[in-house]
Amino acid sequence: MSEKNPMEPIQKLRRTAGFTILEMSVVLVVIALIIGAVSVGRDVHRSAVAERINNDFVQGWIIAYDRYTSQTGLVPGDNPANPTGRVNAASGAEMCDDDLRDAMLERGISLPQGRAEGLENRYVYQDGNGSPQQLRICLLNVTNWAEPASGGAYATRPRNIIRIEGLTAELAHQIDTRIDSRIDARFGRFREDSRYSETGAVGSPPAANPWSEADPDPSSYNREENLPTMVGYLKMNR
Repeated sequence: MSEKNPMEPIQKLRRTAGFTILEMSVVLVVIALIIGAVSVGRDVHRSAVAERINNDFVQGWIIAYDRYTSQTGLVPGDNPANPTGRVNAASGAEMCDDDLRDAMLERGISLPQGRAEGLENRYVYQDGNGSPQQLRICLLNVTNWAEPASGGAYATRPRNIIRIEGLTAELAHQIDTRIDSRIDARFGRFREDSRYSETGAVGSPPAANPWSEADPDPSSYNREENLPTMVGYLKMNR
C-alpha cells in the first residue's frame, strides 16, 4: 500500500485557488492589446471616412465648380451680359439646393453622388459619437475674405467660396489638413465662417487659430446627443 503524500491537499488547494500572478499579468496584457487594437481600428476607420468625404464630396464639388467656370467663362449665377466674377452676380444671395443643382445640370456638369438624387449637395455621415450628421454645400460670394496686403497688413477682398455646413471638429480638422496641410481656422484656403475675415496683425511666431468647437471629453457628454458642428468656408480659385 503506497504512502499518502502529506502535501497532496495543499497542492490541490493551490491548483483550485485561481489564477497565479503570472497568469493574471498575461490576461491583462491581452486585454490591453485588444483595447489598443480596437482604438487604433476606430481611428483608422474614421480617418478613412474623412478621406472619402474629402475626395468624393468636397473635391467633387470643387471639380464641378471648376468645370462650370471653364466651360462657361462665368461663375455660377453670374450675369452673362455684365459679368461680375461673383457668384449670383454679387447679389449676396447664396446658391443652394435646387438652384445650385439646376445651374450645374443646365450646363451638363456632373455632380457628386451626395446623399441621393436631388440631394447632391448633401452628405450624411456618422460623427465620433456614432450619431448621424449631414453636410450641406452652398456657393456664395463674400466681400471680406482676409488676405495679405502690403507692409505685412491684411486686407479684405471679395472671393467666391463653397460653404460647408455640418462639420464636426474632427471632420473640420481632417479636411483642413488635407486642403491646407495644417489645422488653422483663420488662415489658408479652408477657414471657419467666424474667422475668415480677420485682419489683425500676425504675431511672431503666428498664434494658433483653433476651430471654435472641439471634440468633447467622452466622460462629460451625453452619448445620445449629436456632437456640435461648425461651418467652413472654402475659397475657390476663381
